[in-house]
Amino acid sequence: MDKSKRVAMLSVAAAFAGAVSTAAIIGAPTDAHAGKVKCYGIAKAGENDCANAAGTHSCAGQSTVDFDGGEWKVAASDSACSDMGGKLEPFDGVGPIKS
Repeated sequence: MDKSKRVAMLSVAAAFAGAVSTAAIIGAPTDAHAGKVKCYGIAKAGENDCANAAGTHSCAGQSTVDFDGGEWKVAASDSACSDMGGKLEPFDGVGPIKS
């Protein structure tokens, strides 16, 4: 095999490995979140736990609006989410502010 074909194959392999490892990191739930729920509408701007429902960002801490219905934080249970004024499914608008 000539050098240019080897370089091309290695480039493809590296790109594939990078994509797979990134998907594993983003999509894998952590042990800290096991048994907990995504609670929408309770995160302050910059305090969301991960990607939003709209897909406009894919990382924690990137929300720009307080209590956005498409942003979530982890809650201990369904009832804990409800007690904080959140919902288990994304929604339009903002959630109620609870102290």
